[in-house]
Amino acid sequence: MTPGEWVLGVDSGGSGLRAALHVAHGTGRAGPVRSSGPVRTGPLGIDAGHFMEQLLPLARGLLEASGGGRITAVAVGATGMATLGDDLRAGLPAALARTLGVRRTALAADAVTAYAGALGDRPGAVVAAGTGMIATGTDLTVWRRADGWGHLLGDCGSGAWIGRAGLEAAMRAHDGRRGGSKVLLARAEELFGPLAGLPARLYTRTDRPAVLASFAPEVAGCAADDTVAGGILRAAARHIAEAAAAVCPSAGACEVALTGGLFKLGEPLLAPLRDELAEQLPHARRVPAAGDPLDGALRIAADVAADRLRLPLDAGMLSVHSEGDS
Repeated sequence: MTPGEWVLGVDSGGSGLRAALHVAHGTGRAGPVRSSGPVRTGPLGIDAGHFMEQLLPLARGLLEASGGGRITAVAVGATGMATLGDDLRAGLPAALARTLGVRRTALAADAVTAYAGALGDRPGAVVAAGTGMIATGTDLTVWRRADGWGHLLGDCGSGAWIGRAGLEAAMRAHDGRRGGSKVLLARAEELFGPLAGLPARLYTRTDRPAVLASFAPEVAGCAADDTVAGGILRAAARHIAEAAAAVCPSAGACEVALTGGLFKLGEPLLAPLRDELAEQLPHARRVPAAGDPLDGALRIAADVAADRLRLPLDAGMLSVHSEGDS
């Protein structure tokens, strides 16, 4: 390892941008993590100019705190990279070379950095779940993806999905329809007030998935004593296992890792999920996630710097861009 040479990992999502350094040719995270607000999107997708405005002060601050040196490679994991990453791919590598002297830049979907953080470069499947849910798998030749289609078209089993199902059960109890839960009705009214006014308060908000997901812990908290809430958690576990099964390599060894805040719901979700994974993926072995998406970005940056990247390249999922020294 050469002192003073670093790689930079970046994790960019709806809640903001995080960045960290590691010694070049190493893995993992070293020193502090610095963060900023979220990056704007525009007609060309993720705004590369605004991305640099957010990232540059963080990178320079991290370098200063680490005693100086140079950044040899950067890996960026960003929400929406596959569909909204054209501006980043067109402008970010050259901007990083011009401002920081970076020679190699990897641009990845956040699902890929979540995968790299959880499993490194081993074949398997990773389910990243919080407000949303996406499963990503690879046999190290191609990427496979399941769900991650947002709260209107998918994200089945996610926090938003669980919360919406719980609120539907509360509304059914409010109306006197079958399938309702008086327990969830009481919890919903404690959290949101009278439910007759909930549609007006919910439908006008731009953060609807997060609001729905805020009710998921209430569903989990009621699952042991309420059959409707317990059924919602079992259905969520089934959806999550289905997504993992869809992306897990069918031949050879397959490890499955779970990452994201959804799994902090604990045993009400994890117990049925273990059963579903055992039934749907009997050939797979569940392993703990080694790290988070920022750790994955650092892992990819280090692999790119050392010319040892084994994860498959894909135009939307993971691309590597080289620039001349500056």
